[in-house]
Amino acid sequence: MFFGIEWDTSSQWAFAVSIFPILLHGLVVTLQATVVGFFIALILGLVLAALKSAPTRFIRWPAKLVTEFIRDTPLLIQLFFLFYVLPEFGLTLPAFLTGALALGVQYSAYTSEVYRAGLEAVAKGQREAARALNLASARTFTHIILPQAIPRIIPALGNYLVSIMKDVPVLSVVTVLEMLGVAKIIGDRTGGYLIPLSMVGGLYLVMTIIASFGVRYLDTHLPKRGLSLK
Repeated sequence: MFFGIEWDTSSQWAFAVSIFPILLHGLVVTLQATVVGFFIALILGLVLAALKSAPTRFIRWPAKLVTEFIRDTPLLIQLFFLFYVLPEFGLTLPAFLTGALALGVQYSAYTSEVYRAGLEAVAKGQREAARALNLASARTFTHIILPQAIPRIIPALGNYLVSIMKDVPVLSVVTVLEMLGVAKIIGDRTGGYLIPLSMVGGLYLVMTIIASFGVRYLDTHLPKRGLSLK
């Protein structure tokens, strides 16, 4: 008996075992949305960081305005805009792609600042040396500056990976059946929310621990002097 409620332990375990495969389907969707959203955030964030570092103010200022607009508007509004407004202009995306895109766009504003900090941490002498060797600007950025910046920003990028993972449940509002949404449906149909929600919490805990361990591993093993691109 717990707080005056009598529990049938065997039936509770049987219920947990029976819904576990269903939650695993939601877990797969959660991981897929996390990976796709993080990939979009990495690529778009790098583009925004490069544009904000451009020497021309006509390129630098619009990029900063876009970054501020994305960062200062809620993820839910951006998600609704992509899902409900774009179809009015003839562009309809699948719910999963819409959700992953919303996550990626939202977090690209944050990753762009991480990239910017990493790029600015590279000594200016590296750029001057590349210029003295008559290297093209694009090659200097991709082969000299960026490889030295990446090892410095791995911990910060890892934090945003975990944040994206924990924001995936927001996608349930546009019919994406991720793990928490599946647990809610199970609770609605069975009248019991404790077990499915507790299992989702445990799965999220395991995922974040694994992600954090992976980030620490990369941070420890990547060469601090920069990556070698050949």
